[in-house]
Amino acid sequence: MRLRKVTLFILILTLGFISCKKDDNAAEDIVVVPPRDRGEQQIADKALLLDYLSKHYYNSSAFTDPNTISTQDLVITKLGDDETDAPDGHTLLSDPGVVETKIVDFADTPYEYYILRLNQGEGGDSPTFADNVDVLYEGFTLDNEVFDSRVNLEKAPFDLVSLIPGWRKVLPQFNTAQSFVENGDGTVDYINHGAGVMFLPSGLAYFSSSIAGIGAYEPIIFKFDLIRTTENDHDGDGIPSFQEDLPDENGVKDGEFIVNFEDLTDEYDDDTDGDGVPNYFDADDDGDGIPTINEDLNEDGDPTNDIGKNGMPNYLDPEETEFVIK
Repeated sequence: MRLRKVTLFILILTLGFISCKKDDNAAEDIVVVPPRDRGEQQIADKALLLDYLSKHYYNSSAFTDPNTISTQDLVITKLGDDETDAPDGHTLLSDPGVVETKIVDFADTPYEYYILRLNQGEGGDSPTFADNVDVLYEGFTLDNEVFDSRVNLEKAPFDLVSLIPGWRKVLPQFNTAQSFVENGDGTVDYINHGAGVMFLPSGLAYFSSSIAGIGAYEPIIFKFDLIRTTENDHDGDGIPSFQEDLPDENGVKDGEFIVNFEDLTDEYDDDTDGDGVPNYFDADDDGDGIPTINEDLNEDGDPTNDIGKNGMPNYLDPEETEFVIK
Protein backbone atom coordinates (compact mmCIF):
# COMPACT_ATOMS: atom_id res chain seq x y z
CA MET A 1 0.00 0.00 0.00
CA ARG A 2 2.79 2.41 0.90
CA LEU A 3 4.59 1.75 -2.37
CA ARG A 4 1.37 2.34 -4.26
CA LYS A 5 0.91 5.73 -2.57
CA VAL A 6 4.48 6.74 -3.28
CA THR A 7 4.20 5.67 -6.91
CA LEU A 8 0.96 7.62 -7.30
CA PHE A 9 2.51 10.73 -5.78
CA ILE A 10 5.57 10.53 -8.04
CA LEU A 11 3.24 10.26 -11.03
CA ILE A 12 1.27 13.32 -9.86
CA LEU A 13 4.43 15.37 -9.46
CA THR A 14 5.78 14.26 -12.81
CA LEU A 15 2.62 15.31 -14.59
CA GLY A 16 2.37 18.61 -12.75
CA PHE A 17 5.98 19.74 -12.67
CA ILE A 18 5.92 21.49 -16.03
CA SER A 19 3.31 24.03 -14.95
CA CYS A 20 2.42 26.66 -15.77
CA LYS A 21 2.49 24.91 -19.16
CA LYS A 22 -1.12 23.79 -18.99
CA ASP A 23 -2.67 25.82 -21.75
CA ASP A 24 -2.67 25.49 -25.53
CA ASN A 25 1.05 26.32 -25.64
CA ALA A 26 2.01 23.37 -23.41
CA ALA A 27 5.56 22.14 -23.83
CA GLU A 28 5.99 18.88 -25.71
CA ASP A 29 9.56 18.16 -24.64
CA ILE A 30 11.47 18.68 -21.42
CA VAL A 31 15.24 18.36 -21.40
CA VAL A 32 16.93 18.04 -18.00
CA VAL A 33 20.65 18.76 -17.61
CA PRO A 34 22.82 17.88 -14.57
CA PRO A 35 21.87 20.21 -11.69
CA ARG A 36 24.14 23.06 -10.66
CA ASP A 37 24.70 24.23 -7.11
CA ARG A 38 21.55 26.13 -6.16
CA GLY A 39 23.34 28.74 -4.09
CA GLU A 40 25.80 29.60 -6.84
CA GLN A 41 23.03 29.70 -9.44
CA GLN A 42 20.95 32.02 -7.26
CA ILE A 43 23.82 34.53 -7.15
CA ALA A 44 24.01 34.51 -10.94
CA ASP A 45 20.23 34.77 -11.34
CA LYS A 46 20.01 37.67 -8.89
CA ALA A 47 22.55 39.65 -10.93
CA LEU A 48 20.57 39.04 -14.12
CA LEU A 49 17.26 40.07 -12.56
CA LEU A 50 18.67 43.24 -11.01
CA ASP A 51 20.24 44.17 -14.32
CA TYR A 52 16.87 43.68 -16.02
CA LEU A 53 15.11 45.89 -13.47
CA SER A 54 17.70 48.63 -13.91
CA LYS A 55 17.22 48.74 -17.70
CA HIS A 56 13.45 48.45 -18.08
CA TYR A 57 10.44 50.65 -17.36
CA TYR A 58 6.68 50.14 -17.50
CA ASN A 59 3.64 52.26 -18.39
CA SER A 60 2.71 53.12 -14.80
CA SER A 61 0.12 55.74 -15.77
CA ALA A 62 -2.14 52.96 -17.08
CA PHE A 63 -2.57 51.51 -13.58
CA THR A 64 -4.27 54.15 -11.47
CA ASP A 65 -7.87 52.87 -11.32
CA PRO A 66 -8.19 49.51 -9.49
CA ASN A 67 -11.53 48.86 -11.18
CA THR A 68 -9.99 48.80 -14.65
CA ILE A 69 -6.53 47.34 -14.02
CA SER A 70 -5.48 44.47 -16.25
CA THR A 71 -1.98 43.17 -16.84
CA GLN A 72 -2.93 42.74 -20.48
CA ASP A 73 -2.38 46.51 -20.64
CA LEU A 74 1.11 46.22 -19.16
CA VAL A 75 4.00 47.20 -21.42
CA ILE A 76 7.58 46.74 -20.21
CA THR A 77 10.16 48.53 -22.35
CA LYS A 78 13.94 48.47 -22.37
CA LEU A 79 15.81 51.75 -22.04
CA GLY A 80 17.52 52.96 -25.18
CA ASP A 81 21.31 53.05 -25.36
CA ASP A 82 21.33 56.77 -24.57
CA GLU A 83 18.44 56.76 -22.09
CA THR A 84 18.81 56.86 -18.31
CA ASP A 85 15.29 57.84 -17.28
CA ALA A 86 11.83 56.55 -18.14
CA PRO A 87 9.62 58.81 -20.29
CA ASP A 88 6.62 60.65 -18.85
CA GLY A 89 3.86 58.31 -17.73
CA HIS A 90 6.33 55.50 -17.21
CA THR A 91 8.41 54.29 -14.26
CA LEU A 92 11.79 52.60 -14.12
CA LEU A 93 11.49 49.23 -12.42
CA SER A 94 14.61 49.86 -10.34
CA ASP A 95 13.37 53.16 -8.91
CA PRO A 96 13.06 53.06 -5.10
CA GLY A 97 9.85 51.46 -3.87
CA VAL A 98 8.66 50.28 -7.27
CA VAL A 99 9.30 46.56 -6.90
CA GLU A 100 9.27 44.61 -3.64
CA THR A 101 12.25 42.46 -2.75
CA LYS A 102 11.28 39.13 -1.19
CA ILE A 103 13.46 36.41 0.31
CA VAL A 104 12.29 32.84 0.84
CA ASP A 105 14.02 29.57 1.70
CA PHE A 106 13.36 26.79 -0.80
CA ALA A 107 15.28 23.56 -1.25
CA ASP A 108 17.71 24.65 1.49
CA THR A 109 18.57 27.80 -0.47
CA PRO A 110 17.69 31.45 0.31
CA TYR A 111 16.13 32.86 -2.85
CA GLU A 112 15.58 36.52 -3.64
CA TYR A 113 12.74 37.38 -6.00
CA TYR A 114 10.85 40.54 -6.89
CA ILE A 115 7.22 41.64 -7.18
CA LEU A 116 5.71 44.59 -9.02
CA ARG A 117 2.39 45.04 -7.20
CA LEU A 118 0.01 46.71 -9.64
CA ASN A 119 -3.04 46.10 -7.44
CA GLN A 120 -3.51 44.22 -4.18
CA GLY A 121 -7.11 43.26 -4.92
CA GLU A 122 -10.11 43.78 -2.65
CA GLY A 123 -11.63 40.33 -2.67
CA GLY A 124 -12.03 38.60 0.66
CA ASP A 125 -9.83 35.64 -0.26
CA SER A 126 -6.18 34.94 -0.89
CA PRO A 127 -5.05 31.50 -2.09
CA THR A 128 -2.83 29.25 -0.03
CA PHE A 129 -0.01 27.21 -1.57
CA ALA A 130 -2.44 24.28 -2.06
CA ASP A 131 -5.53 25.96 -3.55
CA ASN A 132 -6.98 26.26 -7.02
CA VAL A 133 -6.75 29.62 -8.75
CA ASP A 134 -8.46 31.25 -11.70
CA VAL A 135 -5.75 33.43 -13.15
CA LEU A 136 -4.83 35.16 -16.39
CA TYR A 137 -1.12 35.37 -17.09
CA GLU A 138 1.70 35.80 -19.53
CA GLY A 139 5.17 34.35 -19.06
CA PHE A 140 8.20 35.87 -20.75
CA THR A 141 11.98 35.75 -20.64
CA LEU A 142 14.44 38.51 -19.76
CA ASP A 143 14.59 39.16 -23.51
CA ASN A 144 10.84 39.90 -23.35
CA GLU A 145 10.04 36.81 -25.44
CA VAL A 146 6.63 35.36 -24.50
CA PHE A 147 6.70 31.60 -23.90
CA ASP A 148 3.25 30.99 -22.42
CA SER A 149 -0.02 32.80 -21.76
CA ARG A 150 -3.66 32.49 -20.79
CA VAL A 151 -5.98 35.29 -21.84
CA ASN A 152 -9.39 33.94 -20.74
CA LEU A 153 -10.92 31.90 -17.94
CA GLU A 154 -12.76 29.33 -20.03
CA LYS A 155 -10.54 26.46 -18.93
CA ALA A 156 -10.21 24.78 -15.54
CA PRO A 157 -8.46 26.54 -12.66
CA PHE A 158 -4.82 25.82 -11.88
CA ASP A 159 -3.91 23.74 -8.84
CA LEU A 160 -1.05 25.62 -7.19
CA VAL A 161 0.63 22.45 -5.88
CA SER A 162 1.29 21.45 -9.49
CA LEU A 163 2.88 24.77 -10.43
CA ILE A 164 6.42 26.06 -10.14
CA PRO A 165 7.48 27.16 -6.63
CA GLY A 166 7.41 30.87 -7.48
CA TRP A 167 3.66 30.80 -8.07
CA ARG A 168 3.04 29.14 -4.70
CA LYS A 169 5.11 31.87 -3.04
CA VAL A 170 3.71 34.92 -4.87
CA LEU A 171 -0.02 34.41 -5.44
CA PRO A 172 -0.87 33.97 -1.71
CA GLN A 173 0.36 37.56 -1.26
CA PHE A 174 -2.52 38.91 -3.38
CA ASN A 175 -6.30 39.03 -3.04
CA THR A 176 -8.91 37.84 -5.48
CA ALA A 177 -11.36 40.09 -7.33
CA GLN A 178 -13.78 42.21 -5.33
CA SER A 179 -16.58 41.10 -7.64
CA PHE A 180 -17.06 39.30 -10.92
CA VAL A 181 -19.88 38.42 -13.29
CA GLU A 182 -19.96 35.34 -15.54
CA ASN A 183 -21.38 36.31 -18.91
CA GLY A 184 -23.40 34.02 -21.13
CA ASP A 185 -20.66 33.86 -23.76
CA GLY A 186 -18.16 32.25 -21.37
CA THR A 187 -16.31 35.47 -20.56
CA VAL A 188 -16.00 36.94 -17.07
CA ASP A 189 -16.13 40.59 -16.03
CA TYR A 190 -14.29 41.36 -12.80
CA ILE A 191 -13.10 44.40 -10.87
CA ASN A 192 -10.47 45.26 -8.29
CA HIS A 193 -8.54 41.98 -8.45
CA GLY A 194 -4.97 41.17 -7.51
CA ALA A 195 -2.59 42.05 -10.32
CA GLY A 196 1.16 42.07 -10.51
CA VAL A 197 4.40 40.84 -12.01
CA MET A 198 6.77 38.28 -10.49
CA PHE A 199 10.46 38.24 -11.39
CA LEU A 200 11.74 34.77 -10.54
CA PRO A 201 15.20 33.20 -10.32
CA SER A 202 15.50 29.83 -12.00
CA GLY A 203 15.45 28.06 -8.62
CA LEU A 204 11.85 29.17 -8.10
CA ALA A 205 10.98 28.38 -11.71
CA TYR A 206 12.15 25.44 -13.86
CA PHE A 207 15.77 25.39 -12.58
CA SER A 208 17.69 22.71 -14.57
CA SER A 209 14.77 21.84 -16.86
CA SER A 210 14.65 23.23 -20.37
CA ILE A 211 11.19 23.59 -21.91
CA ALA A 212 9.94 25.22 -25.07
CA GLY A 213 11.00 28.85 -25.04
CA ILE A 214 12.95 28.63 -21.77
CA GLY A 215 16.53 27.47 -21.33
CA ALA A 216 17.86 25.64 -18.28
CA TYR A 217 18.83 27.92 -15.38
CA GLU A 218 16.96 30.85 -16.88
CA PRO A 219 15.24 33.49 -14.73
CA ILE A 220 11.74 34.25 -15.97
CA ILE A 221 8.91 36.74 -15.50
CA PHE A 222 5.15 36.30 -15.16
CA LYS A 223 2.50 39.00 -15.18
CA PHE A 224 -0.79 37.83 -13.70
CA ASP A 225 -4.38 38.74 -12.83
CA LEU A 226 -5.72 36.76 -9.86
CA ILE A 227 -9.50 36.45 -10.18
CA ARG A 228 -10.78 33.66 -7.91
CA THR A 229 -9.56 30.91 -5.61
CA THR A 230 -11.12 27.72 -4.22
CA GLU A 231 -9.93 25.67 -1.28
CA ASN A 232 -8.50 22.21 -1.94
CA ASP A 233 -8.75 18.97 0.02
CA HIS A 234 -6.58 16.76 -2.19
CA ASP A 235 -6.92 13.55 -0.20
CA GLY A 236 -10.59 13.98 0.77
CA ASP A 237 -9.88 13.62 4.48
CA GLY A 238 -12.03 16.56 5.53
CA ILE A 239 -9.04 18.80 6.25
CA PRO A 240 -8.13 21.60 3.81
CA SER A 241 -4.80 20.78 2.21
CA PHE A 242 -3.11 23.95 3.45
CA GLN A 243 -3.83 22.97 7.08
CA GLU A 244 -1.92 19.70 6.74
CA ASP A 245 1.39 21.41 7.16
CA LEU A 246 3.61 20.24 10.02
CA PRO A 247 3.54 22.67 12.97
CA ASP A 248 6.81 24.05 14.28
CA GLU A 249 7.47 25.20 17.83
CA ASN A 250 5.26 28.23 17.18
CA GLY A 251 2.61 26.26 15.33
CA VAL A 252 0.14 26.00 18.21
CA LYS A 253 -1.41 28.99 19.93
CA ASP A 254 -4.40 29.28 22.25
CA GLY A 255 -5.48 25.69 21.62
CA GLU A 256 -5.73 26.21 17.88
CA PHE A 257 -3.62 24.77 15.09
CA ILE A 258 -1.99 27.73 13.32
CA VAL A 259 -0.22 27.34 9.99
CA ASN A 260 2.85 29.56 9.95
CA PHE A 261 3.10 30.48 6.28
CA GLU A 262 6.59 31.92 6.76
CA ASP A 263 7.73 28.37 7.47
CA LEU A 264 6.39 26.91 4.23
CA THR A 265 9.85 26.57 2.74
CA ASP A 266 9.20 23.36 0.83
CA GLU A 267 5.65 22.06 0.87
CA TYR A 268 6.67 18.63 -0.36
CA ASP A 269 8.49 18.02 2.95
CA ASP A 270 5.27 18.15 4.98
CA ASP A 271 5.12 14.37 5.40
CA THR A 272 4.38 13.24 8.96
CA ASP A 273 4.83 9.50 8.51
CA GLY A 274 7.76 9.68 6.08
CA ASP A 275 6.10 7.55 3.43
CA GLY A 276 7.06 9.94 0.61
CA VAL A 277 3.53 11.35 0.25
CA PRO A 278 2.80 14.90 1.53
CA ASN A 279 0.07 15.04 4.15
CA TYR A 280 -2.34 16.76 1.81
CA PHE A 281 -2.15 13.78 -0.59
CA ASP A 282 -2.16 11.21 2.23
CA ALA A 283 -5.45 9.91 3.69
CA ASP A 284 -3.52 8.66 6.76
CA ASP A 285 -1.08 11.47 7.53
CA ASP A 286 0.60 9.94 10.56
CA GLY A 287 0.65 6.32 9.33
CA ASP A 288 -1.10 4.95 12.44
CA GLY A 289 -3.63 2.91 10.46
CA ILE A 290 -6.47 5.27 11.30
CA PRO A 291 -7.71 7.42 8.39
CA THR A 292 -7.18 11.09 9.11
CA ILE A 293 -10.87 11.80 8.69
CA ASN A 294 -11.61 9.54 11.71
CA GLU A 295 -9.19 11.25 14.09
CA ASP A 296 -11.59 13.93 15.28
CA LEU A 297 -12.63 14.01 18.93
CA ASN A 298 -14.41 17.36 18.86
CA GLU A 299 -18.15 17.90 18.79
CA ASP A 300 -17.76 20.63 16.22
CA GLY A 301 -16.41 18.10 13.72
CA ASP A 302 -13.28 20.11 13.01
CA PRO A 303 -10.10 17.98 13.17
CA THR A 304 -7.94 21.10 12.97
CA ASN A 305 -8.99 22.01 16.54
CA ASP A 306 -8.13 18.55 17.89
CA ILE A 307 -4.96 19.30 19.83
CA GLY A 308 -3.50 16.60 22.10
CA LYS A 309 -1.34 17.04 25.17
CA ASN A 310 1.78 17.39 23.03
CA GLY A 311 0.25 20.32 21.18
CA MET A 312 -0.16 18.39 17.94
CA PRO A 313 -3.43 17.59 16.14
CA ASN A 314 -4.31 13.89 16.26
CA TYR A 315 -4.17 13.58 12.49
CA LEU A 316 -0.48 14.54 12.55
CA ASP A 317 0.38 12.57 15.68
CA PRO A 318 1.51 8.94 15.22
CA GLU A 319 1.15 8.33 18.99
CA GLU A 320 -2.51 9.33 19.15
CA THR A 321 -4.81 6.27 18.94
CA GLU A 322 -8.18 7.56 20.20
CA PHE A 323 -10.65 8.21 17.44
CA VAL A 324 -14.28 8.40 16.52
CA ILE A 325 -15.66 6.54 13.51
CA LYS A 326 -17.83 8.83 11.44
